Amino acid sequence: MAKKILVVDDEMDLRTFISTLLESNGYKVTVAENGEAGMAKVREKPPAMITLDVMMPKESGIKMYRDIKTDDNYKDIPVLVISGLAKKTFLHSQRVLDRFKNQVVPEPDGYIEKPPEPEELLAEVRRLIGA
Repeated sequence: MAKKILVVDDEMDLRTFISTLLESNGYKVTVAENGEAGMAKVREKPPAMITLDVMMPKESGIKMYRDIKTDDNYKDIPVLVISGLAKKTFLHSQRVLDRFKNQVVPEPDGYIEKPPEPEELLAEVRRLIGA
């Protein structure tokens, strides 16, 4: 059975690119256009993995990431952040939120800066959940 990956990104072109790439490599893909819709899909049926943009309207990917990693039901789902935000900036934002909320959230399981290269994206997915 194909492993299910949730792709969360507000850019339709990127959602289409990532989902097409993953589906053509044997994965089952569902998509969401923001963190709120993404969390609804996670709660409905947890995926094997999530690719997540961090800068989105309505509910940011940073909030969705924190919600996943602080919930015992979902914290073990690998999250691959795919963002135009530099990894160093994302990690700094996380540390600020950690201090503000007195919670420590782990670094993402993987991080790719936009635009993702197909080979790099597939390599990260395979590293996190296998073929």
